Amino acid sequence: MAEAGTGFLEQLKSCIVWSWTYLWTLWFFIMLFLVYILRVPLKINDNLTTVSMFLNTLTPKFYVALTGTSSLISGLILIFEWWYFRKYGTSFIEQVSVSHLRPLLGGVDNSAPSAASAAGGDADSNRQSVSECKVWRNPLNLFRGAEYNRYTWVTGREPLTYYDMNLSAQDHQTFFTCDTDHLRPADAIMQKAWRERNPQARISAAHEALELNECATAYILLAEEEATTIVEAEKLFKQALKAGEGCYRRSQQLQHHGAQYEAQHRRDTNVLVYVKRRLAMCARKLGRTREAVKMMRDLMKEFPLLSMFNIHENLLEALLELQAYADVQAVLAKYDDISLPKSATICYTAALLKARAVSDKFSPEAASRRGLSTAEMNAVEAIHRAVEFNPHVPKYLLEMKSLILPPEHILKRGDSEAIAYAFFHLQHWKRVEGALNLLHCTWEGTFRMIPYPLEKGHLFYPYPICTETADRELLPSFHEVSVYPKKELPFFILFTAGLCSFTAMLALLTHQFPELMGVFAKAFLSTLFAPLNFVMEKVESILPSSLWHQLTRI
Repeated sequence: MAEAGTGFLEQLKSCIVWSWTYLWTLWFFIMLFLVYILRVPLKINDNLTTVSMFLNTLTPKFYVALTGTSSLISGLILIFEWWYFRKYGTSFIEQVSVSHLRPLLGGVDNSAPSAASAAGGDADSNRQSVSECKVWRNPLNLFRGAEYNRYTWVTGREPLTYYDMNLSAQDHQTFFTCDTDHLRPADAIMQKAWRERNPQARISAAHEALELNECATAYILLAEEEATTIVEAEKLFKQALKAGEGCYRRSQQLQHHGAQYEAQHRRDTNVLVYVKRRLAMCARKLGRTREAVKMMRDLMKEFPLLSMFNIHENLLEALLELQAYADVQAVLAKYDDISLPKSATICYTAALLKARAVSDKFSPEAASRRGLSTAEMNAVEAIHRAVEFNPHVPKYLLEMKSLILPPEHILKRGDSEAIAYAFFHLQHWKRVEGALNLLHCTWEGTFRMIPYPLEKGHLFYPYPICTETADRELLPSFHEVSVYPKKELPFFILFTAGLCSFTAMLALLTHQFPELMGVFAKAFLSTLFAPLNFVMEKVESILPSSLWHQLTRI
């Protein structure tokens, strides 16, 4: 019975909604008919005559002021709408209409998932979207003191955002601290130093910790932030390695004695891996690439389970510098797996290797005549796969957009990841003859294969909608963030732009040609009301005069 009553109420509600949706036109015509019948008691004709006489007494200056004011107001609305769209990616009027007016009118958002679907299949897609919008540590991040700060000294611009640096501070607290730090004075000082916002206060705390003990994390902080050259940073990291290895050996012997010792050993392991990886990066930056490759390989063999640092991406870049393409292919065979998370480095490096086999002889004219060979088809498919994963990269590789220093954190498939990849790998694409030409000829074809709107992906999951917001937080304000897919201008921006232009043109014409515009306005109004007058004459001729007289008396 309860279900039957609920079903009846739902049907009744749907009928009422249907009537409001489709019968409003009938009610509108009924109201017009009643107004026409009651035009004599309401003295509508007299009022219209009075209004027309008042309008005829108005001078052209009034119409100029009217159209000019309308143009000014619509222009202000246009400026606000454009600013709001650039800042938030949506129309303010549209948002207010959907959020506040539509519920009052009984509208239902059909796109909103129901409770059952949210608990079922949509939950998987939501989890996937959240995982794809996760911010990752940049494997190739630069040194703050030796690189980022030097850029600030030269240009006066800050290459890192507060959000990016705050994420780094959280990473440092996660990697380099543990619950037992308060038992050791130097580590207790460094625990506070990683939370300090002021760079000079962090550096002073690191020096204070070193006065108490040989502290590996203190050397790390000084190497990252105080050293002004890569050589100075390498010296400090070597001192950190010496101190870190001693702590690692001691904690390794005690790791099974309790949870506190296990946490300390985990912290010492993170410190050791971080220092060795940064030493390898120092060797790579100083031109000792083979030494850097050996250090990275040894580190990956010694700690195979620590994939959070993504050391294989550092290794891929160093091997490309050595032009050891067979070794690059071997690394890709291990990490370009369907079960492992992808990155722009993996996808575009795979595309580069396949493009290298055909790019030196590739010609778009010849390919259009004879068709693509198997090797060329494989290269084009690899490029399409890479572009679908991150569509922002090609513009940086083709130098259609200027590069900036990469941030310390990146968003996979976002503009920040594209900048980080192109910053280090552009030289490798230039080194392969014809690779950029092949990319230029084929990358835009990817978008013809991806469904639009991006309700589903082709080779990967649908492109996440959160990349623009996260990239704006990660990238400096002077950089124009690349947005995909390009957002179409909302209707109300186009409407207000047209209204502003039209009223401004009317104001100008009325000011220049007042008499001609007056004649035009009268002709326009008479033409506009001609169909209504025609209908009224037909109604008066069809209805009997006696019935019409009785209706008007009512």
